[in-house]
Amino acid sequence: MLKLNKLEKQAIKPAPERYDLCRQLCDCALQFEEIWERRQIEFEAELEDQAWIGADMGLMELVWANLLSNAFKFTGPGGTVYLEQRRAGDRIQVSVRDTGCGMDEETRRHIFDKFYQGDTSHSMEGNGLGLALVKRILELSDARIFVESEPGKGSAFLVELPAAEFPKMRSTGR
Repeated sequence: MLKLNKLEKQAIKPAPERYDLCRQLCDCALQFEEIWERRQIEFEAELEDQAWIGADMGLMELVWANLLSNAFKFTGPGGTVYLEQRRAGDRIQVSVRDTGCGMDEETRRHIFDKFYQGDTSHSMEGNGLGLALVKRILELSDARIFVESEPGKGSAFLVELPAAEFPKMRSTGR
């Protein structure tokens, strides 16, 4: 709650740096391995070898952790969570999809509102601030987020970020 408040009041300013998003996505996804194994959820990832972005690495880690956490939280045993990354022109797209419970239209309209929880059966697992924080971080990062969902069929969150050029290697003068 404190981080979201500081982001809203611009007390925290993103410190963009150029880094490999694919590596960050892999590292973040692996943090959930115990959860997907324990809950018998299939996890599938399709990522490029590298994709460079210019963003605040720490803040973006919060975005991916929140989206993946929600996907695993709302997907039952035997379901699947997908993490996909691809380039689309000068943008990088990251999709987190699941075969979980999905959301109705009313819930979709409010999921980025502070303290909103569309599925109160999981209210002990969060406070309804995660997606509000995600949206604010992405706004400050010149990125966008889109959501599609259908009750009983799962949800898909698509994040679009500006791509950064591959960092140039220093010449050794040889």
